Amino acid sequence: MVVGRRRPEPVPDHGSGISIGGANNAPLQNVVGQNNSHIHQSASVQGTVDVDAVRGLLAAFRADVDRNAVDLQNVTVLRAMADSVDTSLATPDAPQVGTLRGIAQALPALVVDTAVQQGGEALANAIGGLLS
Repeated sequence: MVVGRRRPEPVPDHGSGISIGGANNAPLQNVVGQNNSHIHQSASVQGTVDVDAVRGLLAAFRADVDRNAVDLQNVTVLRAMADSVDTSLATPDAPQVGTLRGIAQALPALVVDTAVQQGGEALANAIGGLLS
């Protein structure tokens, strides 16, 4: 007679690791796998960022906000900030530095612990890189 715990059978068709999609240096990435929790990612902007890169992140951020609008408390403010960034980037001579700087500083606090945190922080970092 064998006494003790029985080993659970491994769950078939599931990998034991995680897969991180996208370039390793990209500001937005997808993490897929089992039991993913407490995953944090940060991206730092090195060098200068061009306006097209900020526009791309802005489009991704807007899509995230639209997808998660029901769960966001500050959805109106986030949309207004996105509109302000878009308007500022459309300025023919140079972006409105004061407006962009204020958004880059305020946005991370507004998206903390939300479904749009990663995109909001990436956008704020890119705006900061654009201004440097």
